Amino acid sequence: MVHFVGAGSGAADLITVRGMKLLEKADVVIYAGSLVNPELLDYTSPDCEIHNSALMTLDEVIDVMQNAEKSSRTTVRLHTGDPCLYGVIREQMDRLDALGIAYDVCPGVSSFCGAAAALKAEYTLPDVSQSVIITRMAGRTPVPERESIESFAAHNATMVIFLSTGMLEELSERLIKGGYKAETPAAVVYKATWEDEKVCRCTVGTLAQTAKENGITKTALITVGDFLGDIRSLSKLYSPDFETGFRKAEL
Repeated sequence: MVHFVGAGSGAADLITVRGMKLLEKADVVIYAGSLVNPELLDYTSPDCEIHNSALMTLDEVIDVMQNAEKSSRTTVRLHTGDPCLYGVIREQMDRLDALGIAYDVCPGVSSFCGAAAALKAEYTLPDVSQSVIITRMAGRTPVPERESIESFAAHNATMVIFLSTGMLEELSERLIKGGYKAETPAAVVYKATWEDEKVCRCTVGTLAQTAKENGITKTALITVGDFLGDIRSLSKLYSPDFETGFRKAEL
């Protein structure tokens, strides 16, 4: 059996209880060494076989899983954040399906949730934004043309941008071209929930400058939108004149 486990956003104690228990019972762990906090490996048993996938190809990862399966051992494939976002798990699952190897998925706390916690912010504010766009700039991995930064920026919704810290000058230009104002609030959140977390608040127009001044070149999320500003509207949910299935409205 192979368990795909979300490692959480960084801090070792932000893995789920289920994920921790799977690590404790694992015979083999393949972890994304470039992004996963190595402290999570402390949850494994002393005789657990550990592999760092940052040094491996897909074929090598699958070979480790297949060999573990042949000897009736349990494998944990430990991915950063929640594996459903930029986790590259589908291609592994397809290979396991072809080999007839069973697997399941244990969700984790995504770094975009960790970033919101670091910012002490809520992405979905009444009358500000009720949608969160999670995307990335095109790099060595392309992005479909219909999902351009400009097309998403036209909505002026909350945006969380992964894997783009090295392209912030272009990102700013494209966000502004798409519809955000240069003075729209933004933030660069470096290694959210890790011990060396850093939160740098700025604007869309100063993203590149802010990252440069703080020595941030990778492992950061970019958040954009008026949810970071001072606009506030109260939720109707807790208004005394709003009736729910649990509480009568006050007339």
